[in-house]
Amino acid sequence: MIILATGSAGFVGKHLMEALGRRPGVQAIGFDLGSNPAVLEEGLARADVVFHLAGVNRPQNPDEFRTGNAGFTEVLCSRLQALGRKPLIVFASSIQAALDNPYGLSKRQAEDALAQWAKSTGASVVSFRLRNVFGKWCRPNYNSVTATFCHHIAHDMPIEISDPNRELELVYIDDVVTGFLAVLDESPKAGTFENREIPKFYKISLGTLAAQIRSFRESRKSLLLPAFDDELTRRLYATYLSYLDGPDFAYHLAQKTDPRGSLAEFVKSPGAGQIFVSRTFPGVTRGNHYHHTKTEKFLVVEGEAIIRLRQINRAEVIEHRVSGREFKVVDIPPGYTHSIENIGNTEMVVLFWASEIFDPATPDTCFTEVLNLKNKVE
Repeated sequence: MIILATGSAGFVGKHLMEALGRRPGVQAIGFDLGSNPAVLEEGLARADVVFHLAGVNRPQNPDEFRTGNAGFTEVLCSRLQALGRKPLIVFASSIQAALDNPYGLSKRQAEDALAQWAKSTGASVVSFRLRNVFGKWCRPNYNSVTATFCHHIAHDMPIEISDPNRELELVYIDDVVTGFLAVLDESPKAGTFENREIPKFYKISLGTLAAQIRSFRESRKSLLLPAFDDELTRRLYATYLSYLDGPDFAYHLAQKTDPRGSLAEFVKSPGAGQIFVSRTFPGVTRGNHYHHTKTEKFLVVEGEAIIRLRQINRAEVIEHRVSGREFKVVDIPPGYTHSIENIGNTEMVVLFWASEIFDPATPDTCFTEVLNLKNKVE
């Protein structure tokens, strides 16, 4: 299958071309501003499917809406008719085509041109009226407030919010590409023009969007993970990270050091507790405390250790020998005083998970030695 994509270097075009490159049996031809006109002519002469993504949405002169959207679409239809070809066309329109602003009018005129071409030639056209598309690689300071917010906040630059209560309808780039590719597996009726929308979209106010993206930046200090059980949050977070510069990918954790070694909190989540990591010198024991409700998991990733547990009302001591070579997890139930001793000759590195974020005001931590049975309750 040969596929031509106009606007192949744009935001949506880059994602589509990448997806087409992974699709078996597809030869994708990309055309964009700056391409040799012969590329477009070759694509129109050979393509089985044309993804028409090229268009104008932020011109300096409003007249360019007409020439860049409707005009270019009319040129494509004219060239295909002259070549006697009628490939399936998938058109990237906009929900603004239902409005009477210059951009919306130009998109509606482009739809009309494609509908007339389909009717006169017996070809098929599927037009997607897209909402505000967001995701990685979108150009900031252009026509995406999400891209602009992500870029500016990632670079510690101010943002402007015209109306915090203004509601946006967002659609994720991966869902757009999935919708586009699904058309390739269909058999649209000949001679028809069909308008569609991407069914999955999200509603969010400008103020909430800005606050959420700001929270992503602050999470490196607070260590609080976003609420990843929410799909929009996961996708916004992924988008935000894509606007960081390479040197900003890495960041340091605050370390606490003492004669035992060092410890650093890694990530926290109100719904999933927290993870922290420690380095412990040979012969040193950590712990010797218990919790009433908090639970933990210990994972030695480097070194040798003995993890000891004792139910605070009993004498029996439970021991687990663990090593960084085996990735063995030990659960710490409530009501068990517990400790971990480095029995190796090198530093021991341990990954800890706790079911609750540590709160100094209510630590739920009571100190009692595992091997000291003097205070055992009969």
